[in-house]
Amino acid sequence: MKKNILVSLIVSLTYFAGNSQTASVEKSTYGIQTGLLGIWVHNEMKITNQTALRTELGMNAGIFGGDFYPKTGFLMTPVIIAEPRWYYNLEKRQSKSKNISGNSGNFVSLKTSYHPNWFVISNYDNLKTFNLITIVPTWGIKRNIGKHFTYETAIGIGYGHQFREGYGDLEGVAVNLHLRAGYRF
Repeated sequence: MKKNILVSLIVSLTYFAGNSQTASVEKSTYGIQTGLLGIWVHNEMKITNQTALRTELGMNAGIFGGDFYPKTGFLMTPVIIAEPRWYYNLEKRQSKSKNISGNSGNFVSLKTSYHPNWFVISNYDNLKTFNLITIVPTWGIKRNIGKHFTYETAIGIGYGHQFREGYGDLEGVAVNLHLRAGYRF
């Protein structure tokens, strides 16, 4: 009888210890993503069990036109992004046996972007851009398809400031609306 109780106790403790692990973001994950208007490489580094710092380096794209331009314009400019993310539903996803690898979950973040005036790729010659900083509180979801493929979507409204040397700075509302697909290394 004592042996049965001891074996049952050991099995129970092993089961509960194995299943009581706290859900956590990954220590570090790298990837590349693309969307309708750009391409980005990124890293997410663990800060706490539910927070990660996402850094990105990429090229944002844009389309412009109107009465002032004889043809529709296209441009790509570099962007540097630092975005602390809080993955708030990892415990819930894990308790329902849903995948949380690669930081798969819902998140709230503070997306901070810097668009430097380093160079412009465009179908127009001598196109000039200005340095721009945006700070946008954002809500989004990130999911995995298999082991390496990811998709995410996010939306947010915040603040933007454009440094227009010699023309007077502009500031106003900045919007973050993205739908991206990617590959995680």
